[in-house]
Amino acid sequence: MNNRPSPIRGRFAPTPSGRLHLGNALTALLAWLQVRAAGGAMILRMEDLDAPRCKPGTAAQVMEEMAWLGLDWDEGPDVGGPCGPYEQSARLALYEEALERLGREDRIYPCYCSRAELQSIASAPHGLTGEGPVYDGRCRRLTAEERREREAVKTPSLRFAMPVKPFPFADGVAGPQSFGPGAGGDFVVKRADGIVGYQLAVVVDDIAMGVTDVFRGWDLLDSTPRQLALFEAFGEPPPRYAHGPLLLGLDGSRLSKRHGSVGLSALRERGAKPEKVTGWLAWTAGLTDEPEPLAPRELIRFWDPRRIAREAVRLPADWTNFIID
Repeated sequence: MNNRPSPIRGRFAPTPSGRLHLGNALTALLAWLQVRAAGGAMILRMEDLDAPRCKPGTAAQVMEEMAWLGLDWDEGPDVGGPCGPYEQSARLALYEEALERLGREDRIYPCYCSRAELQSIASAPHGLTGEGPVYDGRCRRLTAEERREREAVKTPSLRFAMPVKPFPFADGVAGPQSFGPGAGGDFVVKRADGIVGYQLAVVVDDIAMGVTDVFRGWDLLDSTPRQLALFEAFGEPPPRYAHGPLLLGLDGSRLSKRHGSVGLSALRERGAKPEKVTGWLAWTAGLTDEPEPLAPRELIRFWDPRRIAREAVRLPADWTNFIID
């Protein structure tokens, strides 16, 4: 499954469900700096498996906004590359092949739980993680006869059976991390509606594209043990993981489309310059001592993961004073 044309290979993998905002831009910038500082190859991959969430034309808008920021990539939907295609919607055969392998090795099982059953699991003590409800494995224990009876009523999803063992790893920003046995419970690798699960697709793609280094937001830290378990199941070495700070709105909530003024398109319309945006983001993350206009290429010399903030950063009330002319 491996194809590793370059010793250091990183990626930015947005979901094209909307325009980029400052939070997305921060993650993209830090992922890009990590790779470029090491002289590696940058991959842009569109995670567009969930078709109802993805809007036509948004992928092109995302790429245009990244280019405006001064971020480039060596492989991607527009430039191609040796590990394409670079849209997950065009890689479904690879995911089905991976599911068949996991099925043959008895690492996945059908889950027939209703929405109400899943909600009751989530409401139980210790029933939630950052990744959502901790599944209690009830369908894993069904007999063959019970599965036949349930399947006559409901199309199942498929869950990966998490090994009952700890998952330690060294995070490139936060340092040593360890997740306990089971690490969030068995998780869905294919939904009942046929959509392949995020965790499976990401791991299959990272293996096939030879990704060696992953920089992403802190909100995905809980994904790491699940992905480590999948890499182990496929007999492949995992990439090095690093998790950076999230940007929070003035109200303390995570940035999203509802914070309209933080979208890159809105900032551009108000006269923002890209080097002011990237310089401000680098300062916000902790890489520089003060906000100053710096293009991504100029920021490479400042790259030091030890300086990156380990806590979420709330936008200050005057945050536009530097970015907007």
